[in-house]
Amino acid sequence: MAYKYNYESDKSHFLYKIIRPLAKIVVNSRYKITYVGVENVPTDRGIILASNHITAIDPIIIGVGCKVKFHFVAKEELFEKNIVGWFLANLNAFPVDRSKFDFHAMNHAVKVVEDGGALGIFPEGTRSHDFKPHEAKGGVCYVAKKCKCDVVPVSIYTSDEAKKGTRLTVRYGKPIKYEELDFHDDVDKMKDLRYGSALIMDRIKELWGLGHAD
Repeated sequence: MAYKYNYESDKSHFLYKIIRPLAKIVVNSRYKITYVGVENVPTDRGIILASNHITAIDPIIIGVGCKVKFHFVAKEELFEKNIVGWFLANLNAFPVDRSKFDFHAMNHAVKVVEDGGALGIFPEGTRSHDFKPHEAKGGVCYVAKKCKCDVVPVSIYTSDEAKKGTRLTVRYGKPIKYEELDFHDDVDKMKDLRYGSALIMDRIKELWGLGHAD
């Protein structure tokens, strides 16, 4: 039985404070994680955290590493099982249909940021099979443009294909200012989004290229 996500009420769950520490235990039992640059994540305003994507639990890895209440986009297939969907929803996840540009999910993402939340998005749209960052789609910049918000680039680095028990380094970069994304209303919409998305992905790749922290 699938979990029925309610975009109106499922936004800031009361169980989040309980489930988040449990999620942190699960993450730390699977990987040896070093977090770098946590201080770069603003806590006083709505923000987007954009990361490369290498494991199924990347949103949890990123979310438990920073000090903000973290919301994230997850593929709708994960909500097909009721218990999994319930767990994800109570971690402030919400579903997106990856077969199309899901305006419903993206508009909900905009609302999260406008309400002062931290939103996690994976610009590539899917996990990388070679564990390296690739090209971005336009969803992250759709939200950034609507909200006029900054974007924190995040990289998750592995040198061992993210196998259980191995080391991960998560780097939070300096926020990319909204003005740097150089949005314009008088140009083709998709071209506008592609430029900003490419810039964000380039910053993620720069962080990823630093490898593991010493």
